[in-house]
Amino acid sequence: MKLQHIIYASAMALVSGAAFTACTDDVKVGDSFVEKAPGGTVTIDTVFNSAEYTRQFLTGIYGMQYYGLPFSNASGLPTSQNHYWGKLDALTDCYQIHWNGTAIFNSYYSNTLSANDDPLISFINDKVWAAVRQAYLLLENIDRVPGLAEADKKSYIAEAKCLIAARYFDLFSVYGGLPIIDKVYSGTEGDYSHLKRATVEETVNYMVNLLDEAAPDLRWAWDGDTKDTDAYNNTGRWTKAGALALKAKILVFAASPLFNDNEGYYGGNSEAEKEHLVWYGNYDPARWTRAEQACREFFAANGEANPNSETLGTGGAFYELNQPTENSADAYRQAYRMGYIYQGSKEVIHSTRVATIYGTQGTYAWWNWVGIGRNSYCPTVEYVEMFPWANGEPFKWDDAASAPVAPTYAIKNNANQTVKPDGQLFFSPPQKSGKKTIQKYAIRDPRLYENAIVNGQPMTLDWNSGKSSGDIYELWTGGNNVGQSIAKTDGTIVEQLTFRYSTGFGTMKYYLGEEYHRKFMHWVYLSYDEMLLMWAEALAQTGDLTAALNCVNRVRARVGLDPMEKFDNTLTTDKSKLIEEILRERACELGMSNNRYYDMIRYKRTDWMCKELHGMKITRLQNVMGEWLPNYNPYIGTDKDNGLAEPDHFKYEKFTLQNRRRVMWDMDPNDLKVKKWFLFPLPITEINKGYGLIQNPGW
Repeated sequence: MKLQHIIYASAMALVSGAAFTACTDDVKVGDSFVEKAPGGTVTIDTVFNSAEYTRQFLTGIYGMQYYGLPFSNASGLPTSQNHYWGKLDALTDCYQIHWNGTAIFNSYYSNTLSANDDPLISFINDKVWAAVRQAYLLLENIDRVPGLAEADKKSYIAEAKCLIAARYFDLFSVYGGLPIIDKVYSGTEGDYSHLKRATVEETVNYMVNLLDEAAPDLRWAWDGDTKDTDAYNNTGRWTKAGALALKAKILVFAASPLFNDNEGYYGGNSEAEKEHLVWYGNYDPARWTRAEQACREFFAANGEANPNSETLGTGGAFYELNQPTENSADAYRQAYRMGYIYQGSKEVIHSTRVATIYGTQGTYAWWNWVGIGRNSYCPTVEYVEMFPWANGEPFKWDDAASAPVAPTYAIKNNANQTVKPDGQLFFSPPQKSGKKTIQKYAIRDPRLYENAIVNGQPMTLDWNSGKSSGDIYELWTGGNNVGQSIAKTDGTIVEQLTFRYSTGFGTMKYYLGEEYHRKFMHWVYLSYDEMLLMWAEALAQTGDLTAALNCVNRVRARVGLDPMEKFDNTLTTDKSKLIEEILRERACELGMSNNRYYDMIRYKRTDWMCKELHGMKITRLQNVMGEWLPNYNPYIGTDKDNGLAEPDHFKYEKFTLQNRRRVMWDMDPNDLKVKKWFLFPLPITEINKGYGLIQNPGW
């Protein structure tokens, strides 16, 4: 029986194959792992006969972690990092991909993916089993390393256990129960029947036990209190905070309806359901209690044990929300942006990175491919509508203007002035001095402008101060950015492929400024704001709605939004409605992070899967002798040069996305052919090896 993917054949040579790193060390991998590799190979005796080589070996395992931004199509890289597969986010109601060179476009939107294809997170091609095997190699050989300090030994063991647990969760979240690997296998043992798929409960307990064992021997944070513990040299290494946060995320996921329900998601009659490989087999509220306790354990360790505290999120034992320097839309945006992107941010609990330099010439990087439209993860109207007004009141289309007529709805902007979105959805009408625009105000949740590029958004952003200024993004038909890529043909609005603004909005998250070029770009794997929202969800699920509201309101307050219950007092008593609002808030706060996808599947939201999605056609309007008429010309150029004021009246039209229309939009949300998508198919090649993989329902 040949198990080449989850069990590597016995070999003394340890060629890492890792082409990227997790930490900032100058790490050597492959044949350059040692200064002079004997015979061109690196042996166990070589690696574990040196404390330095052992550290480098551990760092090589870090290089096999999940990295969530597709950045290259080089051979040997994990499937999840390949542009030609795509991100999980594009399967949700938040984004639509418009490049026909991706698996998402060709296999997912068309509903033709099969067990012969590689899913977006691959069971066999994402280096999961390589990372697990190498971590166990370290665990089984670390006692033989001479000169390794006891504290370092404990830390390496704990880090290896976190790496195993994290890689298991990456697969568990999209496949369910997994084979439990608990040692290094040579490939010659003969009997592997015990490596059949474990149940959901066994898989969850395996991951959680590893993290419980690891946490006591890890630092809480790399806080820089000594030279050896500064963040620069250790950013990306697992910490106690990371271990506790991952434990909480696993338990929240496992307590969710996908796994924790009185009926299996496929009806309960499939083999995988009967064996409890894709659910627990029942609903037990104690699972939510366990998840809430895990969240509480993290916050207690951070000095924030009280979920009702008014200071929650503003300064615990190291981890906290990055706060604005002033009450302005730009300052709120800067606080949010630097919270997730700055390497020294106290919001980032655990991050991963690749050795490719971000955005350089000739590099397949997120920046480059967003610019040319191949990473056209275009935000949808449905996503944009999730973001409230600037004071936190829920956005309603009827309160806005689909024509240049000022509605009666009014809000307070960040300067505490009452403004009306006069024909605007995103900014107040520009105040003018003569024909010169002197001021306008963002009238929506500041996070919107960090997750999507919208019409009228200033193009120049000072990435140090956070100030926005300069020319605007012209996303109207005929404008400088959209041109004719969204236009009417025979009365039907259609969008173009391989175009950055195909929905009338552009990608913004992780699309960074020039100063991030030529630097290592990290992917946020676990974050403090996510922890606050997880705690809010777990508290709501266990009945403490007041504490849940406080947790989510702490996240909102960072960007100037009022408490949610101010606009709907039923949230203090209606558990289901509050959880729905928390899920929406997670989409706004955690954009482009896979979390909307995870929320969709763990809450079995086939309504999200089958929801027809929309783009927005914007028409610039110009006052001609008292009548507002379409103007299909750009502003930057002739109009601006001739002193014409910045446009401030627009017509907004929703249109159904057609290019490419997802097959599931036309399907019944209750159809089993839809429900099968809650978990990915296991590869038929692995199932045929006969070591106990049972296929997920429907595949």
